[in-house]
Amino acid sequence: MTQQELIPHLFRTEYRKIVAVLCKRFGFEEIETAEDIASDTFLIATQTWSYNGAPPNPAAWLYNVAKNKAKNYLQRGSTFETKVALQIINNTDLSYEYDLDLSPQNINDSQLQMMFAICHPIIPPEAQIGLSLRILCGFGIDEIAEAFLTNKETINKRLFRAKEKLRQEKIKIEFPGPSEIEERLETVLTTIYLLFSEGYYSVSQNQTLRKDLCLEAMRLCTMLAENKSTDRPEVNALLSLMYFHSSRFDARINQNGELVLYDEQDTRLWNYDLIGKGVYYFHKAATGNKLSKYHLEAGIAYWNTRKDDTKEKWENILQLYNRLLQIAYSPVAALNRTFALSKANSKAEAIIEAEKLKLVNNQFYFALLGELYTGIDPERALENFKAAYSLAKTPADKQAMQKKLQNIKL
Repeated sequence: MTQQELIPHLFRTEYRKIVAVLCKRFGFEEIETAEDIASDTFLIATQTWSYNGAPPNPAAWLYNVAKNKAKNYLQRGSTFETKVALQIINNTDLSYEYDLDLSPQNINDSQLQMMFAICHPIIPPEAQIGLSLRILCGFGIDEIAEAFLTNKETINKRLFRAKEKLRQEKIKIEFPGPSEIEERLETVLTTIYLLFSEGYYSVSQNQTLRKDLCLEAMRLCTMLAENKSTDRPEVNALLSLMYFHSSRFDARINQNGELVLYDEQDTRLWNYDLIGKGVYYFHKAATGNKLSKYHLEAGIAYWNTRKDDTKEKWENILQLYNRLLQIAYSPVAALNRTFALSKANSKAEAIIEAEKLKLVNNQFYFALLGELYTGIDPERALENFKAAYSLAKTPADKQAMQKKLQNIKL
């Protein structure tokens, strides 16, 4: 990894860890201070490493700088005057006050506790997700705005109000009780799902696949699955889903960085170890009587890891999509269902269903119609691939559609 790649990578993986530990130490009252210390740490790293090169253990170097900056803040700032000074009067040991625990266990605990604190019902769900993406996942404001299909100003206002509410209500960063876990877990999982989705198909930074985001989502979900209080069926279903999808990473992008459609993927590049882990968590998810959208999507992803292009495979996928649309309708799921319909039944039937959706601002809508019309009506196929090309958001998508256009024979 080059120097230019290292800092952004570490910012994505370490910034949220530092912020989580600092917030747990300071409380939500000083969340901006925690973010400032973490940001300053990376600024110092950028300046220092550009001259001296990266240290042997970059993450440990960052933690040490953050720890020293936190100690200085505690000694000189208002927190020292209002909290530590009181302990001086009581003749208590101050060593704990100055220490910042950046051990792996405390980092994991802090992130779990922060996840559930941010997902407190006193703030709206969209603000919970936005704040989680910002603090726990290191998302930029642009990326959050893209995820919510809105603008930066709206996101900044939303995050500011959420922080103010957490401060005013004096929400503690701690692990909630069983009933609160049940209430907040859905939003926590939605945040992780959004993070993985942004990585799996990214429209930012001109990359179609951002593995770092996907791995972060899987790491956060694994933390939930390994904790006794949050080892729930829906958690394991989501983790299973992500393992199944990640098993096809190497087949989704070719050597030129172009997106490879499912039907054209080289199955020899699929990672069967990851498929095996997906199966393991899928079995773990098959307990209780709750059926979540993650169970259904994991089932679809499982069938997509089966090599054989059989009618049984596509009929199973079609039925899972039918059930998914009943409990969690989305235009994307409806669009994907039409592809399964074309495989299970016929292209002609799928065209009728797809055109009912009228997703005229969606590149994948036109790309799918182009595929469905290929071999049936070349002119309509060409027309739809052109529309998909005009709506494509990344260079890789444009390249994929360009190839489709070139292969159409009128």
